[in-house]
Amino acid sequence: MADLILELFSEEIPARMQAKAESDLGTALEKALGEAGLSWSNLETASGPRRLTVFMEGLTERSADVKEERKGPKVGAPDKAVEGFLRGAGLSDISQAEVRSDPKKGDFYVAVIETPGRDATDIIAEAVPAIIRGFHWPKSMRWGTGELRWVRPLQRIVCVLDGKVVPFEVDGITSGDETEGHRVHGRGPFKITSRKDYESQLSDAGHVKLTRDARREVILAGIEKVCAEASLEWIEDKGLLEEVVGLAEWPVVVLGDMDPAFLALPPEVIQLSMRTHQKYFAVNDKKTGKLAPHFIVVANIDAADGGKKLAEGNSRVLSARLDDGRFFWEKDKATPLEEMAAKLSTIAFKTELGSLGDKVERVAALARELAPKVGADPDLAERAARLAKADLVSEMVGEFPELQGVMGRYYALEAGEPAAVADAIRDHYKPQGPSDSVPTDPVGIAVALADKLDTLVGFWAIDEKPTGSKDPFALRRAALGLVRIVLEGDVRLGVRKSLRSAATKIAFDRIIQLENSQANVDAPLFAYDDDLQKRRDVVEKQFGGQRVVEFEATHSAAEDLVPFLADRLKQYLRDQGQRHDLIDAVFALGEDDLVLITRRVEALGAFLETEDGANLLAGYKRAANILKAEEKKGDLPADLSVDDALIAKGPAEEQALAKALSDVEAAIEGPLKSEDFTAAMAELAKLRGPVDAFFEAVMVNDENSAVRANRLALLTKIRGTLHRVADFSRIDG
Repeated sequence: MADLILELFSEEIPARMQAKAESDLGTALEKALGEAGLSWSNLETASGPRRLTVFMEGLTERSADVKEERKGPKVGAPDKAVEGFLRGAGLSDISQAEVRSDPKKGDFYVAVIETPGRDATDIIAEAVPAIIRGFHWPKSMRWGTGELRWVRPLQRIVCVLDGKVVPFEVDGITSGDETEGHRVHGRGPFKITSRKDYESQLSDAGHVKLTRDARREVILAGIEKVCAEASLEWIEDKGLLEEVVGLAEWPVVVLGDMDPAFLALPPEVIQLSMRTHQKYFAVNDKKTGKLAPHFIVVANIDAADGGKKLAEGNSRVLSARLDDGRFFWEKDKATPLEEMAAKLSTIAFKTELGSLGDKVERVAALARELAPKVGADPDLAERAARLAKADLVSEMVGEFPELQGVMGRYYALEAGEPAAVADAIRDHYKPQGPSDSVPTDPVGIAVALADKLDTLVGFWAIDEKPTGSKDPFALRRAALGLVRIVLEGDVRLGVRKSLRSAATKIAFDRIIQLENSQANVDAPLFAYDDDLQKRRDVVEKQFGGQRVVEFEATHSAAEDLVPFLADRLKQYLRDQGQRHDLIDAVFALGEDDLVLITRRVEALGAFLETEDGANLLAGYKRAANILKAEEKKGDLPADLSVDDALIAKGPAEEQALAKALSDVEAAIEGPLKSEDFTAAMAELAKLRGPVDAFFEAVMVNDENSAVRANRLALLTKIRGTLHRVADFSRIDG
């Protein structure tokens, strides 16, 4: 058994690429050596700013000999068949094959192919160059006169098997047993004979923390230390932490100071400037909980003065950045939001959907309509929507696009807008990911829903839907965000009505664009609850019949969005532990109130987990299968109804079922109306016994056609009663 060390040493690898490259290299080496017949006991990987490393322990020193038997044609087969067999088996003459006998099939040829094992050194020397040449980086480069592509110029290849170099060459770089350490503190080179030797030399004389975990541990300990000494709290930033882990081979944590005057800027500006431009961590004052005039920098050098000069230099660089931010802040505050919003009409949203200004007009009108549905003030909702995207033309958002909405809130507050309007401007983009919160204020909910509805319907109308893994306009995120806002905010909203309302506004925008007209429509005609036909008639009257097609196509696209939203609801509820088939069963009722659907699904799931629920589902399936068979034969009349006189003459079990159905039908009316679905399920549970007893004692297909039809009507009533709650035919089981 042998141990292998492979290190690919290059100029600085971008931090965001290191972890994946480390994993990819380990996987590629595993695959290549495994397919060549080698095995090993342990494989570990490491990565850093300038190196990717793989350790393999317990590697077999030679692959096993392989003996393969390949069956050929019968003895006496045509020459062409024999020639093909020889080529495939790598034989030059048929005499090299064995003849085997089969009692049933007779004599046939067999080629015995023996492949001797290979030394691990030879296998590695062949595999590693191929891995390097075929390695995928998100971005790569060539340098000098070579043809090799690597993320940055490759400088050394260490490949040592049990203390000996595995010799090979890649694009003029010869494998060896020497590596380099830290550029300043311990460049080396260092000669490598074993893993222990490699790790100890790099960590001691080389001043290199080899693994990401080791560097992360040093950084976190350093942050904790400097914060404790200065009574500060680190503002946790896992994304930035992972980035700096990939920037420093020998991380040293230093606390720097900034001019307290910069604290007059919004804290998000300071933090983002630190994070984006300088890779600094922000800190809060422990006493006030507010941003402190300090920052944490992770250096790649252990300075003799403890980092004092380094901190001062970084402070000067940060001051220059924050001076820019202060300039943007003051300039933006001097420009009214309405003036910024007016510029949106000059910025394209999507060619087929007009400008950002057009989108704002649609969203403002829709937010006003939605406001009463979510308990918001319509005037505030419309105002917030009109200003929501104004900051996109601000200097600050131009510099930091991540602050869209955030800066709009600050500018709104500076201008004296109500807090609800300012918060809605910030929150209308939410949620921007699964871990992001949703708007909670009614005004913010109205604007966020309107914005997402307009985006979704608009892109569906121009047939720009997500395909496969491609979703360039983040429409899946918008749809899931809409679902989350509705459910987490308990918003009672008819999805189809909302989509139709958004579709009407988009349709008119597109029609006006096609007509190259400035015509306006009478706003009251397009209120949230208005009749769709009324809107259609206005289109025909104002623009002529040719534009009705565009109007109807847009509304048809909006209707096509319902299944897409249903899929996002399924995704959300599956994450909450609900079954997808129950969602289908409830959706089949035509309900489009997502809150109501969710409550039904939850109650249905709990019901089916009970013995009564499971058995009633089985009884339903039996009844449905009988009815389905009759429907296929065409023997089931459309106007089946239960004849009480015939029931009275039937068996006791039939009478009991008929009575139970009537009782339950009446009993579930109240719970369904009050949306108490748990109580409705409890009433349905009362059918379990009568249904079971009916199928045990009663023959549905009676010889008497009238009795048979009456019993089929009874089964239809079972199906209809259960379908008041959900379409049980869509439930698995």
